[in-house]
Amino acid sequence: MSWFSRNTKKISTIATDKNDTPDNYWKLCPPCNATLSQRELDQNDNVCHHCGHHFSLDAQGYFELLFDGAFETFDENLKAVDALGFVDKKPYTTRLIAAQKKTGLSDAARAAMGEINGIKTSVACMDFKFIGGSMGSVVGEVLTRAIRRGVANNCPVIIISQSGGARMMEAALSLMQMAKTSVNLAVLAEKGLPYISIMTHPTTGGVTASYAMLGDFNFAEPNALIGFAGPRVIRETIGQDLPEGFQRAEFLVEKGFLDDVIDRRNMKPYIGTLLNHLKN
Repeated sequence: MSWFSRNTKKISTIATDKNDTPDNYWKLCPPCNATLSQRELDQNDNVCHHCGHHFSLDAQGYFELLFDGAFETFDENLKAVDALGFVDKKPYTTRLIAAQKKTGLSDAARAAMGEINGIKTSVACMDFKFIGGSMGSVVGEVLTRAIRRGVANNCPVIIISQSGGARMMEAALSLMQMAKTSVNLAVLAEKGLPYISIMTHPTTGGVTASYAMLGDFNFAEPNALIGFAGPRVIRETIGQDLPEGFQRAEFLVEKGFLDDVIDRRNMKPYIGTLLNHLKN
């Protein structure tokens, strides 16, 4: 009985260790219901290898996806302030602190500089997990500095959008970022430097109404929701139903609002080839 008891304990320990997986390690793919491990997703750029569904990818993931190797990040210490003393269900400052603790980010956008196919490129990327990727004063400043960095280094600029729109807690301060980023993109254009806009799911509101749609090339990931107002708001405003999927990337390409839809797994060679053509 002593031998049997020891063996049982050993088996139990092994089983416990084997099943001791981190939280959120297993993901259910919404379109095809396949159960995917985080390891599988990491190996496939966070794309379901069964149906091609694109899961959300953070800024760090896009930097590692696009750049050839090492890259330098900038403006990581910029943090928003509650200039308006905004309170809804809780104070804005409380929301900011909670988002910073949860995500490890200072705000909803990051910027980096590196090489893509050997071409120096300034890249900025939004991050939806920080208050819905909302565009506030810090986001506008990070993107603006990334654009100016492109001008200073005479190199292309890429902005990857992933946002619910302007951040309501900053009111007019957030709306000002639309003009701020657009003006700086105009300077980039005057210098003859390319701007590539990549829209991911979702890209809506003031982001769509400004820098996201101002690219020399406007691309999107498959099935990304892109638009200013949501489908329900539009339906209630005009009083009629609109075509199925009218705000999805594929529909927008068909109607000429986007240049192409790029599978994330092909994004690096696609963008690299485009940059080489533009350089030549």
